[in-house]
Amino acid sequence: MSVNKIILIGNVGKDPDVKYYENGGAVANFSLATTDRAYTTASGAQVPERTEWHNIVLWRGLAEIAEKYVRKGSKIFIEGKIRTRSYDDQQGVKRYVTEVWGENLELLDRKPDGGQGNQSPFPESSVGQATTKQNAAAPASETQAAPATPPIEKAENDDLPF
Repeated sequence: MSVNKIILIGNVGKDPDVKYYENGGAVANFSLATTDRAYTTASGAQVPERTEWHNIVLWRGLAEIAEKYVRKGSKIFIEGKIRTRSYDDQQGVKRYVTEVWGENLELLDRKPDGGQGNQSPFPESSVGQATTKQNAAAPASETQAAPATPPIEKAENDDLPF
């Protein structure tokens, strides 16, 4: 058994670049920065802040949501899979690119008016949330967007602890 799962919370480095295809599909690409804070070890050594940049790829419904709501500087949560692809550059040198193919996107920014709620394309949710469900037989480019999952309510006669 193996698992390919990544979870990132960070700030968007550039507005999403969204492309639409003849079949109606869409793909969004943008960068995401995650930063480890600086700290001092027990022995007094200073460890500086470190920022990592991630290439994010969103398909279909998530790409459309990113186009509408994600902007440079936005704080977001991304859950997805790591994919690596290769290509030959203009000099014929093989290059590799590692990307995060998003399956879940949550917008974490506060409303610009300073309100208590979060900026969200999903009014029923306290945090903007979008997910994709991928059919095992469908190619990744045919990923569908699904609405945010409603909370589960406990039944009166339910003896489960949650």
